[in-house]
Amino acid sequence: MIQELHDKLINQEITAVQLVEDYFKVIQEKDSKIQAFLTLTKVQALEEAEKVDKKINRGGKIGILEGIPYAIKDNILVKGVKTTAGSKILENYVASYDATVIKKLRNEGAILLGKTNQDEFAMGSSTENSGFFVTKNPWDLTRVPGGSSGGSAAAVAAKMIPFALGSDTGGSIRQPAAFCGIVGLKPSYGTVSRYGLISMASSLDIIGPLAHSVEDAEIVFKAINGKDQKDSTSIDVNFKDDIKNLKFKIKNLKIGLPQEYFVKGLDEEIRDRIEAIVQKLLNQKIQIKKKSLPSTPYALHCYYIIMPAEVSSNLARYDGIRYSPITNHQPPITNLHDLYFKTRGYGFGQEVRRRIILGTYVLSKGYYDAYYKKAQKVRRLIIEEFNKIFEDVNFLITPTTPTPAFKIGEKSTDPLSMYLSDIFTVAANISGLPAINLPIGFTKNNLPIGLQIIGPYGSDCSLLQIVKAIENMVKVSL
Repeated sequence: MIQELHDKLINQEITAVQLVEDYFKVIQEKDSKIQAFLTLTKVQALEEAEKVDKKINRGGKIGILEGIPYAIKDNILVKGVKTTAGSKILENYVASYDATVIKKLRNEGAILLGKTNQDEFAMGSSTENSGFFVTKNPWDLTRVPGGSSGGSAAAVAAKMIPFALGSDTGGSIRQPAAFCGIVGLKPSYGTVSRYGLISMASSLDIIGPLAHSVEDAEIVFKAINGKDQKDSTSIDVNFKDDIKNLKFKIKNLKIGLPQEYFVKGLDEEIRDRIEAIVQKLLNQKIQIKKKSLPSTPYALHCYYIIMPAEVSSNLARYDGIRYSPITNHQPPITNLHDLYFKTRGYGFGQEVRRRIILGTYVLSKGYYDAYYKKAQKVRRLIIEEFNKIFEDVNFLITPTTPTPAFKIGEKSTDPLSMYLSDIFTVAANISGLPAINLPIGFTKNNLPIGLQIIGPYGSDCSLLQIVKAIENMVKVSL
């Protein structure tokens, strides 16, 4: 889609202003039902579009993303634009600087149309935990779009935007991408700067693209990746651009099927569709190996100790004084104690409070060794198992989610059931590995099915090239 729009712009079949206006019309028509957007930036978008048109009219060359509209999850800062992270505690906060990914996309000439809804502070798997409203799945408005990047996924799936950015801490790009039938890439940890991303769990968070195709995701990833002096966890990786430069050819590819991901409870239609894709790969003489990752069943338990521990630390900064104090429905404040407790009690939703309490507990005296320290040991074990398995295979194929998109309200009163939505995605975050959701078809009820492909650390470009080849196989079979 991005390449097609780019060609239309350079051939002057459409202007950047027309393109932006067309997408705003689609948003106006569809978003009243889907509710993917929290904020629109129409005035700024049209101003930037006019600059692109003037450049084209002068005969200037434009880049692949120049003049292309996009949206971002509302936990990524844009200077002068409201950034809520889906929370009432930040409902009046206006960012004072741009995130690094925003600066990079500005430099590429991409045009921001708005900010999308999410689970509060990225804590959730359905976008039902937003402090403002519930986003709907474009394929079935009675179902969730997934989370926490549900607004971004829904906006792309409904074709209200060519691509969007989300954040992934335990599956928050890949899971909604699977539920909405689009591509969602979680890059290797550190390959994309987190500067300007509102932190949830700093050792797990990563920004990545949601798009209509693997090619589009690759274009966006290449624009936003790279080392950033403002993010000490960021790294520089020498990504290769051409399949010829890869260490292996498609025909020599070895793909592993970790059996711990194909367990009881996996939806039968998802299992059948993945098996059909695996058979197509076998028909292409690609080697498929059944493998084992014995510690996989512990990944979710490990995640729900490490993540809340980091949450409890990161969210301590929201005290009702810094950022934007709550003004609407402000509880009576008589002293500093009231300010802290009443502000945080009112401003944070139930799921955020739950995770802060859980994180504080696992870090407390007498429980640190029993829970947090042990979880970090399990994390190291999971990383070592992935490293070992990638000595024998190039990539892994798994389901992205155990079920298709579920009904709104179906799991909202059962947090443990909701947490299981991330059972197949958290291990990649625990290990820092690149992973991508590829849409591979639909259920009998016309709900999207997603396939997850996981690669070794730093193999992002190779992963994208291979998944593009698999994507072409899938298109032929649909």
